[in-house]
Amino acid sequence: MTLFVGTSGWQYADWRGVFYPKGVGQRRWLEHYAQSFATVELNAAFYRPVKPTTFESWRTRTPDDFVMAVKASRVLTHYRRLLDFDIPLERSLEAARGLGPKLGPFLLQLPPTLPAEPERLDAVLAAIPAGVRVAVEPRHETWWTDEVRAVLKAHAATLCWADRLDQPLTPLWRTADWGYLRFHEGTSDPRPLYDDAPLRDWVQRLGDTWDRDQDIFVYFNNDPNGAALHNAIRFADFARTAGWPVTRTPGTLAPLHPERTVGKWETPW
Repeated sequence: MTLFVGTSGWQYADWRGVFYPKGVGQRRWLEHYAQSFATVELNAAFYRPVKPTTFESWRTRTPDDFVMAVKASRVLTHYRRLLDFDIPLERSLEAARGLGPKLGPFLLQLPPTLPAEPERLDAVLAAIPAGVRVAVEPRHETWWTDEVRAVLKAHAATLCWADRLDQPLTPLWRTADWGYLRFHEGTSDPRPLYDDAPLRDWVQRLGDTWDRDQDIFVYFNNDPNGAALHNAIRFADFARTAGWPVTRTPGTLAPLHPERTVGKWETPW
């Protein structure tokens, strides 16, 4: 099994010169990304529908070992708040099936204003076909109960671990035989970069919880200024040193440019 390491998205203008070389047009960015990383988390599907043909195109344009995690539509999670979910859920899953064997986990990120609704979550998870891995990222403190944990376990859904400002945002529950971890914002300079210490801490936490023969998906969502790219590479290096089998990452990148850093950036976590 594998530790999959990548970023949350790949189409960021400020990655030009940091990751995407001059002369590589935006239409070819996915191909360039997929040569350097073996996985990506698609956040765009959260904001707007993605056509099945687009997923099919991504499938044909990426290597055979490439895996794409897909974030569920906000219609399902934020607007309908896990109620009347049948149509948006089916549309999201049906489109994502265009990835074929390259479809990775399906991420349900819940709004921070939604208190615990274990019955709603249970109904949604029950409607997702067997064979689709589901990660759930609650963001209200009332979700941390034995009942919620039991719902996740019953459906083999994994609790999405998350970090913001070098601190875990969730309890470190293990609810399935695979894991999912998201990095939203570090405290290093230039922000939102992570320093090495918290990355090493997270490698240790994974090692304390998971065996080396289980799949773990790790995505960096701190995209401004290419911070996610640099941190993904460092995290992967620490994980390899710790004995994890890790997917490919690029060897080197252009230096970060502090002057590009957004002064009042707010993480979209």
